[in-house]
Amino acid sequence: MSSINTNASAMNALSTLRGINKNLESTQSRISTGLKIQSGKDNAAYFSISESMSSDSSVYKSIDEGLTLTKNSISTARLGAESIASLAETFSERVAFAQGDAVDRAAIQDELNGLINQMKNTIEQATFNGNDLVNAAGAGNIGTTAAVVGTTSTVTVVTGITRDSSGSLDVTSMSFSTEDLSSIVDALEGINLTTSADLGADLEAAKSAFDDATDAATRLGIAEKSIENQQEFLNKLTDNIDTGVGAMIDADMEEEAARLQALQVQQQLATQSLSIANSSPQSILSLFQ
Repeated sequence: MSSINTNASAMNALSTLRGINKNLESTQSRISTGLKIQSGKDNAAYFSISESMSSDSSVYKSIDEGLTLTKNSISTARLGAESIASLAETFSERVAFAQGDAVDRAAIQDELNGLINQMKNTIEQATFNGNDLVNAAGAGNIGTTAAVVGTTSTVTVVTGITRDSSGSLDVTSMSFSTEDLSSIVDALEGINLTTSADLGADLEAAKSAFDDATDAATRLGIAEKSIENQQEFLNKLTDNIDTGVGAMIDADMEEEAARLQALQVQQQLATQSLSIANSSPQSILSLFQ
């Protein structure tokens, strides 16, 4: 039965065309944004997981930036400690030279005083962005400082986060101690060759100061290397997370390009089909001629 009020063929063709246009819009959106999952309606599970992982990646990147500042502070402090160790070695050599009889100990003492002044300047300059890790008066200005132990402080810095099966977050951290190079200088300042009654003890004190400075530089170097290793891990971790997120939500551009071509052809055919269906009522006129 033919009807001029109800054109079933046209309605079917129109429904098909609407479906094709909807798929075409989705494909064009994926091509323009590069994403196959843009919201929860596309894939609720993948969207939720990707958002959580992207958040973790952002946190790791922020932590990495903070670790860079900490590493720079430690590196500056290490360079200061190494400089102090070098000056303390020279100090010890001059004290050893003063052990002889035919030496001008007053002149040597002047040299020692000059070395001490250099050490003091080095300690004052061994700071990064105001963070002082080698001077007892200002030690522990970065991160979270724990209880003071003697003349040094324990500094704790955040190194990452953990997430359990319920989604709860916690932080991981590492700690290192600040160094008191001021006490090393104080010990050397106590040596005065012009008034000393025991040059042998003075030499032992100078060697001990050198050992202390070397140990401080070593500990700071270990802390710096630990942070470098953690940053390397964080960089690899964020790369893996970003890759995993991309695998879930990024559009396959080759696949989308092929789909676009197919949908455009389908759109043309559906349009022609609708045109044919709309023209069918015209044939009813021939029945009345």
